[in-house]
Amino acid sequence: MLGCWADTFSPPAASSLPLVMDSIIQALAELERKVPVTEASSTASARILSANHFSPHNSLHQYLLRKAPSHNTAESEPHSLSPELQALISEVAQHDVQDGQEYGVVLAPDGSTVAVKPLLVGLEAALQGHGVTNLPSDCLDTPCDAGDTTTNVTAIWPGLMAASTKASSTDVEATLPNGKAKTPTTVDRLLAVILAEDLGLTFLHGSQTQSSPGLGTEGCWDQLSAPRVFTLLDPKASRLTMAFLNGALDGALLGNHLSRISRPRPPLSHLLREYYGDGVAGDPKFRSNFRRQNGAALTSAPTLAQQVWEALVQLQRLEPKQPQLQNMTQEELAQVATLATKEFTETFLGCPAILPRCRWGAAPYRGNPTPLRLPLGFLYVHHTYVPAPPCTTFQRCAANMRSMQRFHQNVRHWDDIGYSFVVGSDGYVYEGRGWHWVGAHTRGHNTRGFGVAFVGNYTGSLPSDAALKTVRDVLPSCAIRLGHLLPDYKLLGHRQLVHSDCPGNALFNLLRTWPHFTAVSLPVTAHGIVCTVCSEHTSSALALPQSACLLLDCQHLCWHPSDL
Repeated sequence: MLGCWADTFSPPAASSLPLVMDSIIQALAELERKVPVTEASSTASARILSANHFSPHNSLHQYLLRKAPSHNTAESEPHSLSPELQALISEVAQHDVQDGQEYGVVLAPDGSTVAVKPLLVGLEAALQGHGVTNLPSDCLDTPCDAGDTTTNVTAIWPGLMAASTKASSTDVEATLPNGKAKTPTTVDRLLAVILAEDLGLTFLHGSQTQSSPGLGTEGCWDQLSAPRVFTLLDPKASRLTMAFLNGALDGALLGNHLSRISRPRPPLSHLLREYYGDGVAGDPKFRSNFRRQNGAALTSAPTLAQQVWEALVQLQRLEPKQPQLQNMTQEELAQVATLATKEFTETFLGCPAILPRCRWGAAPYRGNPTPLRLPLGFLYVHHTYVPAPPCTTFQRCAANMRSMQRFHQNVRHWDDIGYSFVVGSDGYVYEGRGWHWVGAHTRGHNTRGFGVAFVGNYTGSLPSDAALKTVRDVLPSCAIRLGHLLPDYKLLGHRQLVHSDCPGNALFNLLRTWPHFTAVSLPVTAHGIVCTVCSEHTSSALALPQSACLLLDCQHLCWHPSDL
């Protein structure tokens, strides 16, 4: 952890097995075969967490996971793993970020990277009994701060409403009895050990050092077939990386699921195989591809903010001499909790999962990319047409991305894949040229808008509901918050600006019902757009009618060579 909670960490010795989720599932399955079912305290998740002399990193974790076995117990010897799996578990049992590399993470079948420790902590917390836990009475005798222990709710939760568009002042006050925030004596075990405490401590550290926590940093594997080394795209990233948040959210979702089903519970290896496969109990929506959507439904912003605050207050009581928490009032801790929750809900839960170029195996850009001048005012919607079938798995979507890039580079002789982003039916968005570089998707308009393509041919059918919601709601709202897209942006289909049937009749008819859709029809001929000159800066070859100039503000069209 950060500051005074930092674990003593040194990069572990590398195992011979690839760092993939299937290897973790294999280790769980082997442990489940060897550990008798009657040993309630010897769960497979606890065995893995006890590897490499792992111990909870502070007194709050130690209390909440009090049943975790010690690595040195004689009981663990008969249930040892094979040498290969033991080396793998020792390698991933702890999570850390050092010198731009992230340790304790694996590549999942859906293409996401997952931190193993928060995932297994969530499973273990659920197996020990998910619910609200009381702190021991001797901890409560330690004063939390020098101020009053009862504070008005409006002081405790300043700005909380900005953390969730669904929250109301009534919702917030309902989480705290009688509109007062008393020193908490309980904490939700599942949320505290997986997410709340780490969120709070990371943002507490950021507020004290005047630095940004860098929430949700992605990274690249050295190879996808047998991954071994994971390098972060931002070398200054905090430990709240994308992989950590993925693991924490998976642990929360699966832990909540385990706590709600009756005994006998399914083996953890079986549960993970379903979750990182086709879906738990055959439900295609309850799988890792849709963790953000399911996570948003699991807890509200006010509930999470309260859990972050309670975790910090309880940790302050358990470790009153820790420098980071000394002299911090409950109001100050509540402000940290509010900021952490707002950032998490907006930049993680409120944004689509975008897999970076390295994840789908992109070839290098040819030449020098041209930067966009953000924010942009347009979103142009395409369908790929070829590939025609929707891609529903990471393997198929990644292969489609590589195929389209080869076609764009080798046949059309473009510098790169043309689209800014490509949306699959597997729950993910695939980075093309991204937020910052001019694309080659809408001739004459590439510098003024992002080009987003659905994988598939949508002449007579529609993309999946999840993919449609991503492009209609989630991606634009995230881009607006990031400052990449104007709030009053205009949405157009490719056919409105270029002589094309794209994005297909069925999809285009649906686009016409969406917010921000702009009804523009440009006269075209078989040779392209033929109109009057829009302004003195506009190329006559791509000139537009005066009516379109007024609507589209197209005096900037053709101003950049990348638009031609």
